[in-house]
Amino acid sequence: MNRPTAAALASLSLLSLTALTACGGDSDTDAATDEPKASASAAKAPSPAEHLAAAIVTKADTDGFEVSEPADEYAFAKSMDEVTVDMPVCAPLAYAMNQLPLGTPEADLTRVTSGPTDAPTQLTTGITYTYVTLASYAPGKAQATLAEARKAVDACADGFTAEANGNKSPYDSVTAEKVAPAGDESLGYTSTMTFRGVRHVLHGEFVRSGDVLAVCFSVDGMAIANGRPSDAKLSPTVVKAQNAKLA
Repeated sequence: MNRPTAAALASLSLLSLTALTACGGDSDTDAATDEPKASASAAKAPSPAEHLAAAIVTKADTDGFEVSEPADEYAFAKSMDEVTVDMPVCAPLAYAMNQLPLGTPEADLTRVTSGPTDAPTQLTTGITYTYVTLASYAPGKAQATLAEARKAVDACADGFTAEANGNKSPYDSVTAEKVAPAGDESLGYTSTMTFRGVRHVLHGEFVRSGDVLAVCFSVDGMAIANGRPSDAKLSPTVVKAQNAKLA
C-alpha cells in the first residue's frame, strides 16, 4: 500500500468488531453418537485483514470527518524494504511517520482523515491530516513491536534521516509525549522537522490492543507547502474513535 509523507503532502499542495462466532442456545445432539452437533450458526473467525477492515475508523465514527485511502502517487515508499535510516534504531519512527507498518504484521490498513474541528479555514490555518495505520500481528508480536518503537523514541532524541527512492526526510528531534491511556499500552511522541528553513512539529501515538497496533500520525501539509510554521496535533476526535473501536 502506498502512503504519503509530510514532504509529499507539501509537494501535492504545491502542484468494536462484532464477534462472528457467537451462537445461542444449547447445541444439538446426534442421536446415534450422543456427540454435540456443530451449530449451523457458527461462522468462521475473521482473517486478520477482515478484522482490520471492520476495526478501522470510518466517517460514521468521527462526526463527519473525511476518511479515505491515502493517495498512491505521493508515497514516500511502498514498503519498509525501500526505506533506509541513518540510525537503524530509529526505523520504527521512520515507518510510523510515513504510514508504513512496523515489524512483521499479518495484515495492515491505512486511512487518512481530516475534519472541520481540525481546520476551520484551510487557507489561514491549514488542514491537519491524521493518518491511522492498523496492523495485526501473530500472538506476542505486537507487544514486541511496540517495545521497539518505545526504544526508538528514547534513542532518537537528536533526530535522524530516512531515505527512500531518492528522497530524504530529515527529522531534527524526537521526544516522548504524554497521551491518554488507551488499549493495553500506549506511547506518544513529538518530532520536529525543518523544510526550506521552516520548523514543523509533528505528533504521533502508538496504541496496542491485544495483537493489533494502531499508529496515528499528524501533519499540516498546507503549512509545509506555504513555508508557514506548523504544530500538527493529532485529532482528538479521530484518536478517540479509533481507540474505542479497538477497545
